[in-house]
Amino acid sequence: MAFTLYKPTTPGRRHAGVSGWKTEVTKRTPEKSLLTIRKRTGGRNNQGKITTRHRGGGAKRMVRALDIFQDKLDVPGTVLGIEYDPNRTAYLALLQYPDGEKRYIIAPVGLKPGAQVISATKRVEVITGNRMPLKDIPVGMAVHALEIQPGRGGITVRSAGSSATIMAVEGDMAQVKMPSGEIRAIPGHARASLGQVSNHDHSNVRLGKAGRVILKGFRPTVRGKAMNPVDHPHGGGEGNQPIGMKHPKTPWGKPALGVKTRKAGRYSDAFILKRRPKKTDK
Repeated sequence: MAFTLYKPTTPGRRHAGVSGWKTEVTKRTPEKSLLTIRKRTGGRNNQGKITTRHRGGGAKRMVRALDIFQDKLDVPGTVLGIEYDPNRTAYLALLQYPDGEKRYIIAPVGLKPGAQVISATKRVEVITGNRMPLKDIPVGMAVHALEIQPGRGGITVRSAGSSATIMAVEGDMAQVKMPSGEIRAIPGHARASLGQVSNHDHSNVRLGKAGRVILKGFRPTVRGKAMNPVDHPHGGGEGNQPIGMKHPKTPWGKPALGVKTRKAGRYSDAFILKRRPKKTDK
């Protein structure tokens, strides 16, 4: 995939890097029948109070109806085109089935217009975009849009450039290495799509200027240490000072940055065969 760095004609251009989506996107206009309007809240609840900070503004977006279940089983769909989606990092593929129905799926790397993909309940041809149960996928294969529980839909491994790997299949369970490095046991009847998620150069994009951040719907953020003590635990002091405590905190006094948020004793802990490596282990 192409990645563009422009000549530094302006301060914003000097530091910006743009994804070469024009070389991969083949369909510029979305399918109207699959678009819905999403009301924007600006981070406010039904009382008008800000519950999520730093949200607001941004370019208007229409929501694409993504088929996460792909429950039109054993019926091949033809790829009409690859589209850009402003609501996610990956591209979308528009499928049309023999009965005329159209659906969006996550586009994997290498999927081209005119190709046929199928979501099956048994082993099918091992080609990019096909979807089948984990127990029928060859070991070592890269997959995406992974189901954690059969029938729940592809809820994980959907961001740009990500993929999971089938490590082994033992009995009714498959061992899958997640993008984080965690190895997890997943029921063999859960399904996944073959291939790596498209737009793998997304991590190289550099916004370059504040205006592009605003267009994404993010408002400016003020550092806690630049505030007064009444406004933030990090605030106060003369000049530029450290936060003055062992660990950073949120504006409401709770630990922040690197704190584990996963609840202990979850039912799914038994299915984690190997935890993801710590940052110091990489």
